Amino acid sequence: MAREGAVPTAEAVTAGGCAEKLADDLGGDQVGLSATYWLESDEHVRTPSEPVTVRFVGRRVGATGQDPRDRFDRTERVEGLPPGSGRVSITTKVVGVNAGQWQVAAAPVAGITGCPDGRPGPPVRRVTTRTRPAPLLHGPGVRQAAWPALVLLGVLVALVTQALLLQRSVGAWGGAMTVSVVAVVAGYLAAKFWYLALHRQGLRRFVVAGTCIQGFLLGGFGTLAVGSLLTGAPVGLLLDATAPGVFLAMAIGRPGCFLGGCCVGRPTSSRWGLWSSDRRIGVRRIPVQLLEAAIAIAIGIGALALFLAGPLPLPGALFFGAVAAYTVGRQLLFPLRRESRRTSTGRLLTLAAAGLVVVTAVLASVLVP
Repeated sequence: MAREGAVPTAEAVTAGGCAEKLADDLGGDQVGLSATYWLESDEHVRTPSEPVTVRFVGRRVGATGQDPRDRFDRTERVEGLPPGSGRVSITTKVVGVNAGQWQVAAAPVAGITGCPDGRPGPPVRRVTTRTRPAPLLHGPGVRQAAWPALVLLGVLVALVTQALLLQRSVGAWGGAMTVSVVAVVAGYLAAKFWYLALHRQGLRRFVVAGTCIQGFLLGGFGTLAVGSLLTGAPVGLLLDATAPGVFLAMAIGRPGCFLGGCCVGRPTSSRWGLWSSDRRIGVRRIPVQLLEAAIAIAIGIGALALFLAGPLPLPGALFFGAVAAYTVGRQLLFPLRRESRRTSTGRLLTLAAAGLVVVTAVLASVLVP
């Protein structure tokens, strides 16, 4: 254990990154512990370019002997932390240790300065914690149940909205509902495959893999289109009736990402930032998940208003225009996310293509008699 007031030296460094996913938690040992160190960036962070490094030293209470699973020495390095971003929590997650109660001491070792009034820098802090199942290990401010709960609510809203719109337009919705349920399942599977491809992971990780909204849209709407052809339902009308509910569902589900600690925004010192966590680092961030939810609800309400305004001149144009508009908004938000893009060229090409689809959909709806 570190002595009170001593500055421990770094031994093992874990690089800072995006939110820790539940898939990563399940990929290792099933039991572990987490410990959090709090500091005030206004007083102690030097510059965004200098990483803040905190060392955690832990020992199991009552441990005897030399079992390496009864102790750990972990150093967490956080990059891109702007001064003036308020209170910051830095959490370490340790798996593969013996179960029981633990005492953990933590202190900064780099990237920290003393207070402006001459007081020393952040002190060594001690916490007592217990081991828990690995999926429950995360920093403060994370509500893991929020994402699945809000996503499920969004799916229900989408299905009900679609049924009401189809009942209003054609007087029947039973067959379309069956196709839509199958499309939801197909979209979920496609979202997992998309995640595996994006992160270059093998199929053995499928069960514990995350999901990507792009895969869900492609798989879900693709299945919906094919299903409508097989059942003889009008494809364009079915897609148009589905679009409002889908984007209202996204508006409901995205706050779950904000509360659950995924798809996080960049740390910021702006007054418009909101404190949130990526399950490892809690800090004031750009709330990109809520901004995306605002875009989704605007598109959903707009699509709903257009559908209710009367028969659409070109069935399907509303759907393609809504998806393209959402794609534009999402691409504009990507630079505000903590997760870096692998290339800017793909983003620019996607923006151009989606913008062209929006313009085409609008012109087609106006020019077609």
